[in-house]
Amino acid sequence: MWLIAIIGAATAFIESTLAQLYKERTKNAFIGGPAYYIRKGLKSKPFSYIFAIALTITFGLSYNSVQSNTICDALNTAFNFDKTIVGIILSAISIFIVFGGIHRIAKFSSIIVPIMAGGYILLSLFIICRHIDMIPNVFSLIFENAFGTQQIAGGGLGATILIGIKRGLFSNEAGEGSAPNAAATATTSHPVKQGMIQALGVFTDTLIVCSCTAFIILFSGVDYSGGLNGISLTQAALENEVGKIGVYFIAVAILLFAYSSIIGNYYYGETNIRFITKNKIVLNIFRILSAGVFVIFGAVANLQTVWDMGDLCMAIVTMINLTAILLLSKQVFALLKDYRKQKKSGVKDPIFKRDSSEDFNKLNLNCWE
Repeated sequence: MWLIAIIGAATAFIESTLAQLYKERTKNAFIGGPAYYIRKGLKSKPFSYIFAIALTITFGLSYNSVQSNTICDALNTAFNFDKTIVGIILSAISIFIVFGGIHRIAKFSSIIVPIMAGGYILLSLFIICRHIDMIPNVFSLIFENAFGTQQIAGGGLGATILIGIKRGLFSNEAGEGSAPNAAATATTSHPVKQGMIQALGVFTDTLIVCSCTAFIILFSGVDYSGGLNGISLTQAALENEVGKIGVYFIAVAILLFAYSSIIGNYYYGETNIRFITKNKIVLNIFRILSAGVFVIFGAVANLQTVWDMGDLCMAIVTMINLTAILLLSKQVFALLKDYRKQKKSGVKDPIFKRDSSEDFNKLNLNCWE
């Protein structure tokens, strides 16, 4: 996962820079993402529609079932809440929000999620400080299990790499083509700036937050060889360290984190549905499926089922997007060169204009005139 984060920072930079470059101006905001830079940059409308459909299924449907499963499992472990009932409640709230109140949840999430993330990191630091003498052994354990001779000899290295890739991509979404949908909405003076912000986000998600979880589990001494998995494993580890309060804290934190992700995933899907069609019937059907059917499905399905479905969808959408950004990467290198050139010349806040070079002047960039 650490290696994927380092590689993913590069793909996140490229895809988000391209999203900014090819974004379009609407009445009140900017819109964009892979579907837009595929259509305008690669000049392929069919390819852009294939990506839009794949991303809608991956995030709007499959990933919402994963997040719902995580929430229901955490609340069941902490408070013994019935998963089906929790799923129905989550579904009802989600449908209400996506049919009219998405801005309210976005505002709420922007305030509470950073607070909970900060609290989680502080709790992790507290546990790390308690076991600071174990840090060398924990790092040794991580590297031995990732690259050890036993894994190579036993054929386990390939499985370790595969799991690391899948979970690393899920944690930071780098290369999947989701973050560019949000990156395109930002107002910035140069596309490279947003690319750098997205690259930093990858490090935050995987190298900091996910590492916190790993350290908590490994320091706690909880049995992670079988039985417990998913969020229940983290809750058991925290219970060993700080008591029952840790289980409750994780349940509440996951409720906020994962639920904001459900709404975010829905937004990615809606953005790409609107790219494909303006038909409101299609959009409303997607809303019911995303916020209703697949949220309830995630609540009642087992962990392996939702993750297998999510991994399959992840592979498809990532391969499509990686192909696109590979073909368009020369434009990003040119943008980075322009940005660095301005910085070296003493410009504190580089500005990009379409007519800065003949190559960009030929492109359909209506937001950078």
